[in-house]
Amino acid sequence: MSDVASALARHGAPPEALEGLARYGELLLERNREFNLTGARDAETIAEHIADALTLAPLLTVDGELIDVGAGGGLPGIPLAIVRGIRVTSVDATTKKIAFISDAMRQLGIEGEAIAARAEDLARDAGFRERFAHATARALASAPAVVELTLPFVAIGGRALLQRGTMRDAERAAVAKTSLALGGELSDELPLEGERRILIVTKRSPTPASFPRRVGVAQHRPLSS
Repeated sequence: MSDVASALARHGAPPEALEGLARYGELLLERNREFNLTGARDAETIAEHIADALTLAPLLTVDGELIDVGAGGGLPGIPLAIVRGIRVTSVDATTKKIAFISDAMRQLGIEGEAIAARAEDLARDAGFRERFAHATARALASAPAVVELTLPFVAIGGRALLQRGTMRDAERAAVAKTSLALGGELSDELPLEGERRILIVTKRSPTPASFPRRVGVAQHRPLSS
């Protein structure tokens, strides 16, 4: 058993998916030596990141597509696709990161695509807007900004699943306000270990055509301000 597989097993990775998850972790470590895809530099840290991604797995329906915005090295989208067998669309503005994700998806037999684009631009493409059952975005921006960058991709009835850390009441209120403006509702908050949590934003109605705003605006001028 490889170092990554052993570390994943210690973190409780599903035995039936262990081989695929370990192969992904090994590919990520290997490519990370050439190009900075993630801050994880060893098998244990890679396994921690993958295990963190898998906290979203129980929230995914197997018949719905996932879009992973700001996908970086493929987290959480690739581990979720391996475990749940769903189609994933990975989006990142950095071409080298998308090239890695595309190659990893091919080697792992994952159904989906990897697209080099800004979320603000891609969300205006009719082929992607309000298409997905699930949207994720890991360590991308502030929570209100992430809502603006993900919810336009989500179909009515679908959900944006946002992994966050410590949250103050003001930030939670800002997420709720932003969600409402974009046709969504902050419908649940699931606690994880420590201060980590998953925010669930459910799409209730179409996102107004004016959103998302142009590149960078969601982060610098949040709707809740």
